[in-house]
Amino acid sequence: MNKKTITIDYPEDILLALNETSEEFARNCKLLLAIKLYEIGKLSLGKAAELANIAKVDFIQELDKYKIPVIKYSIDSLEEEINLVEELANE
Repeated sequence: MNKKTITIDYPEDILLALNETSEEFARNCKLLLAIKLYEIGKLSLGKAAELANIAKVDFIQELDKYKIPVIKYSIDSLEEEINLVEELANE
């Protein structure tokens, strides 16, 4: 698979403020980008985990740390599911 690289300029004192090495900062930036892209629906769970360069199960654990749901239902979808279950239960 071909990979692309992006470069982010940041003040060096950011590393001191975060108490991170440049490698840790780069890894955390990738993870946080993947989490946000997943949260807003731009990437699937698998693609977001791939971007973060971690296993899906580890990505799910990271989502939990940031209180981001793995399964997303709109209110309408949830109501439809509830209605369907109620209909099936009444048969």
